[in-house]
Amino acid sequence: MSEADKNSWFAQSSDSVRLAWGAEGLVAVGPGADAIVIVDVLSFSTAVDIAVAFNAVILPYRWHDGTEQAYATGQNAIVATRHPQPGRLSLRPSSLVGIKPGTRLVLPSPNGSTLAHAALSLGASQVVVGCLRNAAAVVAYLALRAQTVAVIAAGERWNSTDGPLRPA
Repeated sequence: MSEADKNSWFAQSSDSVRLAWGAEGLVAVGPGADAIVIVDVLSFSTAVDIAVAFNAVILPYRWHDGTEQAYATGQNAIVATRHPQPGRLSLRPSSLVGIKPGTRLVLPSPNGSTLAHAALSLGASQVVVGCLRNAAAVVAYLALRAQTVAVIAAGERWNSTDGPLRPA
């Protein structure tokens, strides 16, 4: 297989629905897609679904690296806490039940949020977050708005946002 054939195969550029894992997959199949769907079902995607149901605004950001507060300040937002604490908003979905409408929340996570932030940085015109709770709504939304869709399974990074990928 030539290098061009291999790159084309990995990019899935002739497919209307593309699927890949993690940051490397996002870079391979995301360019040229009308929409990128980030699926991180264990925390991030469910947290986003719950917050949006309460009319909050979620601003994805890579995992806590010391720059998230400056980003939040520039976005007139607050940052979710790194570790769940009673009464504080965090990546734990249950902490977002009842979030005040209009709250602008920077929600860092090493997996789904990092990928959503990267998709925006790649210039994606639509970044959608999917999970088991909102799967039907995501499909209905995209059916009207996208011809090509890249679905990126977040998996799980160990130890950091660039550690080994564990498919999940």
